Amino acid sequence: MKSKRFLVQLLLGMVLVSQIMLASMANAEAVRAKYTTKEIHDGKTTYILVTNPNHGKTLGYSKTSGVKLLEKVAGRYTYAFKDLNRNGKLDQWEDWRLDDTTRAKDLASQLSIPEIAGLMLFSAHERKIEEGLTDAQKSYLAKDNLRAVLNAGSNNVKAAVQWNNEMQAYVEGLACPIPVNFSSDPRSTAGSGDQYSNAISGKDVSLWPSNLGLAATFDTGIMYQFAKMVSEEYRAMGIATALGPQIDLATEPRWLRVSGTFGEDVKLATDMTRAYVDGSQSTYDKNGKDLGWGSNSINCMIKHWPGDGPGEGGRESHRNSGPYAVYPGNHFKEHLIPFIKGGLQLPGATRTAAAVMTSYSIGIAGNGSPIGSGRVGTAYDHVKMDLLRKDQNFDGVVCTDWSVTRTTGWGVENNTEVERHYKILMAGSDMFGGNNDVKPVIEAYRMMEYNFGKEWARRRFEKSAVRILKLMLAPGLFENPYLDLDHSLKVVGNQAKRAAGYQAQLSSIVMVKNSNHLIQAADGSAAKKKVYIPMTFTDSIPGMFNSKTEPVWSETISIEIAKKYFREVITDIPIKDANGKISGYQTPDLSDVDLVLVGMHSPNNGTNFSYAGLKTDKDGNRTFYPLSLQYSTYTATEGRKKSIAGDLLKDGQLENRSYNGQQSNVYNSYNLTAFLNAKRAVEKTHRNIPMIACVKASNPLCFGEFEPFCGAIVIGFSVSDAALLDVVTGKFEPRGLLPMQMPQDMAAVEKQLEDVGHDLKCYTDAHGNVYDFAFGLNYQGIIQDKRVAKYKNDAR
Repeated sequence: MKSKRFLVQLLLGMVLVSQIMLASMANAEAVRAKYTTKEIHDGKTTYILVTNPNHGKTLGYSKTSGVKLLEKVAGRYTYAFKDLNRNGKLDQWEDWRLDDTTRAKDLASQLSIPEIAGLMLFSAHERKIEEGLTDAQKSYLAKDNLRAVLNAGSNNVKAAVQWNNEMQAYVEGLACPIPVNFSSDPRSTAGSGDQYSNAISGKDVSLWPSNLGLAATFDTGIMYQFAKMVSEEYRAMGIATALGPQIDLATEPRWLRVSGTFGEDVKLATDMTRAYVDGSQSTYDKNGKDLGWGSNSINCMIKHWPGDGPGEGGRESHRNSGPYAVYPGNHFKEHLIPFIKGGLQLPGATRTAAAVMTSYSIGIAGNGSPIGSGRVGTAYDHVKMDLLRKDQNFDGVVCTDWSVTRTTGWGVENNTEVERHYKILMAGSDMFGGNNDVKPVIEAYRMMEYNFGKEWARRRFEKSAVRILKLMLAPGLFENPYLDLDHSLKVVGNQAKRAAGYQAQLSSIVMVKNSNHLIQAADGSAAKKKVYIPMTFTDSIPGMFNSKTEPVWSETISIEIAKKYFREVITDIPIKDANGKISGYQTPDLSDVDLVLVGMHSPNNGTNFSYAGLKTDKDGNRTFYPLSLQYSTYTATEGRKKSIAGDLLKDGQLENRSYNGQQSNVYNSYNLTAFLNAKRAVEKTHRNIPMIACVKASNPLCFGEFEPFCGAIVIGFSVSDAALLDVVTGKFEPRGLLPMQMPQDMAAVEKQLEDVGHDLKCYTDAHGNVYDFAFGLNYQGIIQDKRVAKYKNDAR
């Protein structure tokens, strides 16, 4: 009896223990299924990182913003959500489980008109990120509700992270807690002398060729790699939107923005566009699977619709010197193709570019009549905007280029600033580039309300709000806009990215001349050579706000870098005036030199902001002059006697912008002087010292001024001097191909049509090689591979 009682008690005890154990295990399971939190500090800002279970979204919020977490239980999981508007309930727009469109529509419906108007603003350039969050920035964030900020600062990762976190924490605590969408122009260019490498300082990031250089690889695989790696770097610096790629067809070789394009060939430009946008917008797993939008995704804003490449005479539309894109060859539709078949038709999961930027230019047909709805820039042109909105059914964000409501509003000079905002919205754009002030946007809304009624005006504003909010929702900014400094430092410019960028630089370099195999596989001989590298001079160049660069002497190739390749490197001897100031340089004796290396930037006609192609005297009289692709002075004897485009004058006549008979103004013409001085110094030695030109190209150029005297010529498109020297010394066999035709001379340039690609008479060198599109040499001779077959055979 006792033994039975004992057995029963034992069994009951075991059941009780098992129940306790099961309960404990269930509790443990429940704990494991709940979100976790962690504090992260960057030296200025502390935020809470929230990790949700079951692959839920990762959240981030500031300790001091007042935001709390809301919990939702689903099955055995407890998820966290941010109560951004602090109303104690989970709104649809706060629910990361819902799709972006549903969330954006919910939030847009709750926003006031001033808040939506603020979303339409895209800030002016913010260059001093090291200063952190400033009072001026707080003002436009709080009072103007601006949320799109252009980071034009340095590549200082720590400063970028701290600025991002500080600003995100600030807006999170405002009544309108929408996160900031930071954007950037290109900031990964390795070389110097082009628009973007000169604008961004700091080398923390991986460094790549310019877009034109990436096109010179003729390899979309390299473009995909660039896009994936650079988008990771951007996100690690807080940048969620790229103001690019620039996909204008560079059919006018003198155009000042050629270096930012993928060249003149429509097929190559379209393929490169597709790879750039697809690789940038998607996030990929460790096996390379396309996951669609994710933590490494950036929005791409393809530009400049409908193509800004055919500026008349190459003049650029940032200034009144060049507000006209002309189409004498009737190729307007071809310039749409990189947009329509490239950026707007992606093979990947994001399907289409998130945003489009419009061009400044007024389109003019060959007969002088306007293309579109009138003589106005694209943002004001209903016909051009309808080509995008209606014909292509594009429902993403359309943003104007910077300052079109003020200084660059071509064709609407007589309209007020408020009227310009109104017209832009009515034409179909959503955002105003370079505008920090919400007041004219609100006034434009009132005009809409007056003309169409409150309901219609509200509906139109909400439509833009939905589009803009999706730019922030897609990359996950509403969930976690904060950055972990330690993580960012590991991601940006890491060894793998730097190596890939450098390999892309090497792959982009084009060899167009190689007499007697002067450049060949490395055999150790370079390290035994004495090399001469000349100095060059660049004159003062006008810039923004009546500024000017300082005239400067510089090395044509970095002597410090060259010393790593050669036994000895010499350069020019400085000439000093009575005050000890350097007034010039003298070529040294080259009697014991083994090789001459001359770096040569493309002929520099000025910048986007320098009114290149136009001189105005003190009385306001305007004279147009030619942009030139040669270094020596060019007189335009074969230029058009009557321009295609021009302003309408007060007397009703059309202004004639012809530059026929005028002379060019090239700021770095001394590049040719330096080369010819070196040539004469070589001749004095009575030795056959070979000369190699390392061309640092941002545009095509006329080679006839120096090619006959070169033993070899290599061309880099915004690559480093080290990459050029690796090719010159045979450490890397060149494989790049010309992404554009090189003209025979300026007469050939004058005969080509601004809107037509592949219509130049190309330069033929001393060996009979033609510097045509897709031409390039390797050690064996002319490259004839699958890339050439794919692209050159399709070219005209």
